[in-house]
Amino acid sequence: MGIFSRLADIINSNLSAILDRAEEPEKIIRLVIQEMEDTLVEVRSTAAKTIAEKKEISRRLSRLGDAQRGWEEKAELALSKGREDLAKGALLEKAKLAEAAEALREEFEDLEALLQQGEADVAKLESKLREAKAKQQALAARHETAGSRLKVRRTLYDGRVEEAFTRFEQVEKKLDEAEGAVEAYDLGRDGRSLADEISELAAESAIEDELAALKARMEKSGAKKPADSGKTDSN
Repeated sequence: MGIFSRLADIINSNLSAILDRAEEPEKIIRLVIQEMEDTLVEVRSTAAKTIAEKKEISRRLSRLGDAQRGWEEKAELALSKGREDLAKGALLEKAKLAEAAEALREEFEDLEALLQQGEADVAKLESKLREAKAKQQALAARHETAGSRLKVRRTLYDGRVEEAFTRFEQVEKKLDEAEGAVEAYDLGRDGRSLADEISELAAESAIEDELAALKARMEKSGAKKPADSGKTDSN
């Protein structure tokens, strides 16, 4: 009967309270699930033995019933032969068998009640087991999520990350300074003053004058060549 007492203790336990108080809820719920599964195996094994015992009692009751009917027939036979003393003896044996059969029937009824209670306990235990496994899955998912979030938070608030970004900012500042120095050297290089523009105009004018003079000389030189050629022919 101890197995059913332990079964009732597990069924009546408040899993939520256990998990709230536990320092390692995942470990606790694994132990509870293992205990439930072991208990189910034991209960089913006990139920199988009880069922076998019920069948044996049924067979004994059947044999006792046959034996009672046999003694009753013997009592009738004895009376038919005028042997009332033998008939009384036969009925006495029948009464003994009836008493034994009644004890067996009470035992059978006890076993039947035990099986019914066991069936109800198993149903409750299986329900609690499903609840425990659901909690286990939920805890595993929450643990994984919490671990990921904790990793992200540790990365975000890690001093090394802040230090790295500080160094990045320092490098960017130095690059800005270097680029500023380069741009400072180029200041005024592209812009031209009024004097520069006038000087460029003067230079362009001188080149154009020289080009015009060159063209004039070339044209003059080209005009003289045919005359020189005619004189040569007349000689």
